Amino acid sequence: MAYSDGSEPFPTAIKLVIAGGFGVGKTTFVGSVSEIGPLSTEEILTSASIGADDLDGLGDKSTTTVAMDFGRITLEPRLVLYLFGAPGQERFWFMWDELSAGALGAVVMADTRRLEDSFSAVDYFERHDIGFVVAVNEFDGSYRYEPDEVRGALDLKPHIPVVLCDARQRRSATGVLVGLVQYLLSTIQSHP
Repeated sequence: MAYSDGSEPFPTAIKLVIAGGFGVGKTTFVGSVSEIGPLSTEEILTSASIGADDLDGLGDKSTTTVAMDFGRITLEPRLVLYLFGAPGQERFWFMWDELSAGALGAVVMADTRRLEDSFSAVDYFERHDIGFVVAVNEFDGSYRYEPDEVRGALDLKPHIPVVLCDARQRRSATGVLVGLVQYLLSTIQSHP
């Protein structure tokens, strides 16, 4: 829809945060869905992280996000999502306030092999009244749980969506984002 002078309106831009525990797939999620080359602050894990980063159950993970990931996806010509991936380690949580400033919503990534690592992100977004969905990243070889089982384990309120995804697959990650936007719109419409 163009203005009367023929110019096109600016698209609606929505800021979203992608958060969760260390090694849950946030960087992979942003990278798989971004239409631009994602900005990533991945650094190689060194001996300095021994004792600080719990690598149990993370296989051959050799890098970690030290600041943020950034990506962009256009869902439709007038709707652009800006994605800010938050670092998962506790020592970097101080950055979450800055990354979340102005965010309309969030995706909390969860790994059922280390589900307890999701509690901090869930608590953060509940405390800051930022709408979120939980996206269970189904890693190869991990046990598959139903969304309601994950909801119960995380003690989530019934209205918070829990979806299954494969962060490596663009279609799957995009589906999570579409679901989040739909959830946010329904929340806004039901609480004007």
